Amino acid sequence: MDTTLAVARREFRSFFNSPVAYIVIGVFLVVAGWLYFSTLFVAGQASLRGFFGIAPVLFVVFAPAVTMRLLAEERKSGTLELLLSMPLRDWEVVLGKFLAALGMVGVGLLWTLPYSLTVASLTAQGARFDWGPVVMGYLGLLLMASSFLALGLWASALSRNQIVGFIIGLLLCFAFYFVDKFALLLPESVGELLQYLSVDYHFANIARGVLDTRDVLFYLSLTAVGLALTTRTLGNVRQ
Repeated sequence: MDTTLAVARREFRSFFNSPVAYIVIGVFLVVAGWLYFSTLFVAGQASLRGFFGIAPVLFVVFAPAVTMRLLAEERKSGTLELLLSMPLRDWEVVLGKFLAALGMVGVGLLWTLPYSLTVASLTAQGARFDWGPVVMGYLGLLLMASSFLALGLWASALSRNQIVGFIIGLLLCFAFYFVDKFALLLPESVGELLQYLSVDYHFANIARGVLDTRDVLFYLSLTAVGLALTTRTLGNVRQ
């Protein structure tokens, strides 16, 4: 585990030693803040429901942007072979890079906490702001980000070109987010399957303040599959 954390610390520092973290987090905060607050006062409700409706869609784009260089750039520059020549197991490298990316997303979400405090301060006198759905909403965003980052990491491992890695990751995240939008047009059994595969469907349950173990297991399973595929791809690269 020490080696995994060493890889995670190295990658986390490299995010913030380059413009990547500042650009991705800055653009995310500006876009999410503008979209959320431009509709908040129109709705006239002190609620973060609008933010939790916008953030998952932005994650579809921003998660692959975070992961696109993690393995593709190292393959292109040849530093991946150097890393794999060290006494590290493939899964330790993958898990370390995944934790670094998740840490960066966590930092980005921390900067959105002022949104919650601002909205809570707007609650009418005598009324009580409900923090339960807010806490569950942030937990749901972290779970969703985990699954998107794992898929994005796999996409990054598939190519030496980080742009190709970004496009593949974007398509994977897009598919798992929008897959249930076509459920009404298909037979019920197929529709239920597509609905179960949708990250948006499971997030909607959590964002309502209901923490169902089936939703948590879905995200953990999707994350595990993404990391397992990345580890397998890395093993093929090593050979």
